[in-house]
Amino acid sequence: MKRFTALLLVCVLLMSMTFMGCGASETETASTETETETSTETETEEEVAPELNTETPVAEVTNDPDVKVINIWSFTDEVPKMIEKYKELHPDFPYEIKTTIIATTDGAYQPALDQALAGGGADAPDIFCAEAAFVLKYTKGDASQYAASYKDLGIDVDTLLVESEIAPYTVEIGTNPDGNLVGLGYQATGGAYIYRRSIAKDVWGTDDPAVIKDKIGPGWDKFYAAAAELKEKGYGIVSGDGDIWHAIENSSDKGWIEDGKLVIDPKREEFLDLSMKLKENGYHNDTRDWQDAWFADMKDAGAQKIFGFFGPAWLINYVMAGNSGGEQPGEGTYGDWAVCESPVGFFWGGTWVIANKDTKIKAAVGDIIEWITLDSSETGLQYYWANGTLYGEGGTKDTVASGTVMKKSDGTLSFLGGQDMFDVFVPAGESASGKNQTQYDETINTYFRDQVREYTAGNKSREDAIAAFKQNVADNLDVIVE
Repeated sequence: MKRFTALLLVCVLLMSMTFMGCGASETETASTETETETSTETETEEEVAPELNTETPVAEVTNDPDVKVINIWSFTDEVPKMIEKYKELHPDFPYEIKTTIIATTDGAYQPALDQALAGGGADAPDIFCAEAAFVLKYTKGDASQYAASYKDLGIDVDTLLVESEIAPYTVEIGTNPDGNLVGLGYQATGGAYIYRRSIAKDVWGTDDPAVIKDKIGPGWDKFYAAAAELKEKGYGIVSGDGDIWHAIENSSDKGWIEDGKLVIDPKREEFLDLSMKLKENGYHNDTRDWQDAWFADMKDAGAQKIFGFFGPAWLINYVMAGNSGGEQPGEGTYGDWAVCESPVGFFWGGTWVIANKDTKIKAAVGDIIEWITLDSSETGLQYYWANGTLYGEGGTKDTVASGTVMKKSDGTLSFLGGQDMFDVFVPAGESASGKNQTQYDETINTYFRDQVREYTAGNKSREDAIAAFKQNVADNLDVIVE
C-alpha cells in the first residue's frame, strides 16, 4: 500500500450499522418505492453514481513523529475492535489506540463528538464514526468542515473504488459538496425481502427466490397482490407498516429537505395510503418495529403467521436469528427463511468511517481507513468480515461494502436454508440510492411515522396527519415549511 506499513499492508479490508447498519456488538437501531415499475439496473447505477473529484491527485502524506496515540470515537465497539485487530495484524504499527465510545441513546454521541472536533488538540478524534441516521451532517452538512478527504490521507480513491466495486450509495453519502470522498463504510446495507420458505410453498408451491421475487414485485402493486393471496391462506405479508417504511423512505426520489425547505416526496406521501391498505385488509399484525410484538412475529408468536420482513443482512444476523426461537434448522423458524430481491431498491443503516482533517498522523490514519473501507484483498478486513473469520473461524458472515469481496466469498447461511445471501445482496447494494438523505432524517422520520399511525388508527384524517407533521417540523427544526 504505502507509508510505514507498506511492507505489511497487503492485508485487510472491511464492511458497516450502528445497528443501524451494525455489527453483532451493536445494540442500537437505525431505520429506513412506491413506483409500480422499477428502473433497470443500468439506469439505477447511473442515477446513484456520484460525481467524484477526479482531478485532485493523491497527497503524499507523513506522520508527526511526536504523536504516539490514535484517538478513535464511535457509538459502539465495532470499529474500535476492528482497529485493534489491524494493530494485531501489523506488529510494526507503533501507535497506542485510545477509544471513546458514547452510545447514541438519548442523543448523547453527536454533541460530545462535535465538542471534541471543535476543541481540537491532542485529545481530538483522529478517526470517528457516523451512522446512516446522521452521517450527512459530517460528510455534507453542518459538521462537514472537520472531515478529511480520503485523498488527503494518501488513499488512491479513484483506483480502489473501481477495484473494490464499492456500492454506489455508500460513495454518494460519503462524498462532500466539493466532490471529495470523506467517508465510507465496511458493511453493505442494501435491502432485500426476507421470507418464510414454508409459507411460500403453501401459497405458491415453491420457495425459489427467483419465483418469489416476481410474486412480490417489482413495484408495490404486485406486492399487494401477493399480500391478498397470502391473506387468503391466513398469512400476513409483513409484521407492521415499519417494515415497508424503510423500503419506501430510501427509494424515494427526493429527501426531506431541498434548498432549506421541507419536501414530501410523492413516494413518501404514498406511505400513508400503503400503510392504511395494510391495516384495512389485515395484511399485517400492526406491530411497531423494535418492539416485542415485532420480534415475536419472527418466531410465529403473533396473531397470524408473517411471511416476511424487509431488511439488510444485519437484520438477519443480529435481529431475526436471535428471535427465531431456535439456533439450528428445525428449531422455531430457524432455517425456514430465504431472501429475494425487494420490490424496490433501498438500503437501511450503516456506519461511515471518517478522518479528522486536522489529524497529525495522516499516513497512519489513511492506512487504517483504507484497510477498513477499500481493501478488497483476502487479507483485508472486508474479506474477513464477509466470511466470518475476523476473530477466528465460525464467526458471523455479513455483507460488506465491496462487491469484489462478496463475489469471491461464501455467503451461505444455515438460517437461510443454505442459501448464499451474497447472490441477492450484491445487486441490492448496487440498486440502492444515497441521494435522498438529509442530516435531519432521524428526527423527521419519527414525526412522519407517528402521524401515519395516527391516520391509520383513525385518530386523524389524512390531511390533518400531514398538517400535524408539517407543524412538528416547523416548530422543532430550522427548516422552511410551506
